[in-house]
Amino acid sequence: MTPYTLLVLLVAGERLAELVTARRNAAWSRRHGAAEYGRGHYPVMVALHTGLLAGCLVEAHTAGRPFQPALGWPMFALALAAQALRWWCIRTLGPRWNTRVIVVPGLPLVTGGPYRLMSHPNYLAVVVEGLALPLVHGAWITALCFTLADLPLLAVRLRCENSALTTATAVAAR
Repeated sequence: MTPYTLLVLLVAGERLAELVTARRNAAWSRRHGAAEYGRGHYPVMVALHTGLLAGCLVEAHTAGRPFQPALGWPMFALALAAQALRWWCIRTLGPRWNTRVIVVPGLPLVTGGPYRLMSHPNYLAVVVEGLALPLVHGAWITALCFTLADLPLLAVRLRCENSALTTATAVAAR
């Protein structure tokens, strides 16, 4: 097994940990009266993110491109930074974090952690990882295809999430 394969498998394991966390948090949210928004785009998002990991492995092993340290190491650092940012978001949101758009009405917006710097830091992590992880081993086709497919999906997701949060905070203001 190559070091890059191990890296991608570790990221896949991290995704499984996210799904376990999301399932637990969804149960908490539902117990607190949460509503789910944007169910239609979720399977597309799961497929795209699964495709990212598969594309990294397939392209790295079939294209015959050697590891380029000048590109690979900085991309590795960015991929790790994206993971750190993602888990900072998860920790900051606590039981409110989810891979789905599930919002408990009446709760105020979170303004701590990375949310004091920007509204949707987890999506910055997604964009950085989508570029950096494939480029660790020169899988530029995967990086390009994922990014081009992910940008419109992120636009849908952001509209959905912003709408859901606006609705939920309007309930809190009443």
